[in-house]
Amino acid sequence: MSWERYKKYYLGLNNLGFGIDVSRVDFDDAYLSSMSGKMKAALASMQALEGGAIANPDENRMVGHYWLRNPALAPTEEIKNEIVSTVEKIKDFAKKIHKGEIVGADGKFKYVLCIGIGGSALGPQFVSEALCSPRTDKMQVFFLDNTDPEGYDVVFDKLRGKLGKTLAVIASKSGGTPEPRNAMMEAIARWEAAGLDFAKHAVVTTGVGSKLYNFAKEKGYLEFFPMWDWVGGRTSEFAAVGLLPAALQGIKIDKMLAGAAAMDKATRVAKITRNPAALLALMWYKCTGGKGLKDMVILPYKDRLLLLSRYLQQLIMESLGKELDLDGNKVEQGISVYGNKGSTDQHAYVQQLRDGVNNFFVTFIEVLSDRKGDSPEVAKGETAGDYLQAFLLGTREALSAKGRESITLTVKDCSPQTIGMLIALYDRTVGFYASLVNINAYHQPGVEAGKKAAGHILEIKAKIMAALSDAEKSVDEIAREINLENETELVFKVLIHLVSNPSNGVQVASGTGFDRKFIKSK
Repeated sequence: MSWERYKKYYLGLNNLGFGIDVSRVDFDDAYLSSMSGKMKAALASMQALEGGAIANPDENRMVGHYWLRNPALAPTEEIKNEIVSTVEKIKDFAKKIHKGEIVGADGKFKYVLCIGIGGSALGPQFVSEALCSPRTDKMQVFFLDNTDPEGYDVVFDKLRGKLGKTLAVIASKSGGTPEPRNAMMEAIARWEAAGLDFAKHAVVTTGVGSKLYNFAKEKGYLEFFPMWDWVGGRTSEFAAVGLLPAALQGIKIDKMLAGAAAMDKATRVAKITRNPAALLALMWYKCTGGKGLKDMVILPYKDRLLLLSRYLQQLIMESLGKELDLDGNKVEQGISVYGNKGSTDQHAYVQQLRDGVNNFFVTFIEVLSDRKGDSPEVAKGETAGDYLQAFLLGTREALSAKGRESITLTVKDCSPQTIGMLIALYDRTVGFYASLVNINAYHQPGVEAGKKAAGHILEIKAKIMAALSDAEKSVDEIAREINLENETELVFKVLIHLVSNPSNGVQVASGTGFDRKFIKSK
């Protein structure tokens, strides 16, 4: 790759400690010129969104996550004041917890158990790991982010004997989402089994008037923090969903918000080549043909950024993976995202990236600062950080030599400001790209369809349990009895799960394979 091309297509924002290199994507000035009209429209759409336009037409909602890091942008004084007061409430609550003014059954809170799913977990988990400092963190943070019973057991084993010093933070906008509800109910059972009052160890982040809000109010939970309908789950890291766990851990949330606000400002610049999010969105469009024809591989060369690819999976795939465009045309848009960390994953899938199917583009993330303080030599004149950079640059060169496109983001460190900037950069890029391909980035009909389908399976289970008795019945007999002959496979799958968990009281009475007959013990 030529030095001249690098200089031409590298954007450095020295005031932010940030740079983006797009020189290893196959484009030229003619491409930028051809996309200038689309990009101008995307910038105008973003400006309208920030001004309070109905940017999510399917749900008739404003989209206001940018106001969270700059409340002055909020379209009404009421929203502005609510954002500001919520941040102050979070900081005040965290301070009282840290000072021991609010305590658990066994004294000062030392642990946080965050309960959530999707955007209510992925963002907080990413930030927690990216900015953790075990020696100085105010509290140790744990997560329940699924409905896996053994997953619960693993976490609660780590908290064995510590529940009296553990603060549970439950996040769910509606309060009806199964995963956080199930995790909360399991948590309640654990606290009660330990002879503790869960309500005196719990706070909620939810919508006013939601099922969770009413439940928490009735039980007398310690505190409530709001979720607003103009903030989507996957863009809620700078709302109470993300700020509360971060503040409790001891992360400087003001600096994180400032970093995000600074990146937002940088991405309002009209000149494409000086706007990092516009430039990144145009590269996504070029690499994927504007139709998701290639996957996005995220490779941060920093252990702290391990969860970035998981976080971006939801942000990008849930936002851009849409069947219909804004005009109702079937387009089946989206970009698949995967990744892990370097240099670890050079030993996993870089072999295929270099020599296999060219169906991807890579985003390398380079962190210039190795650590706080000096590093010892691991070889003459070389530190471990030297090797980490060498693997990043070497892998990039190896991919370029085989015609594999890549983008490189460079940041100076893994500070709260930097993490805030990275989240904001991708927030904006997703918004711009959605405009380029004319889709609604702010709804998720596919997720809702999945939830509905899961509900149907639970209805099947209930019907099966009602049909079973001490009389032997085959799968086909049960399916006919409950009028689900067309879904016999699902009946079979549910039965096998019931049998595998003895507490259900369902057993195989006779037969093998698909000829098994089932009974329900008394």
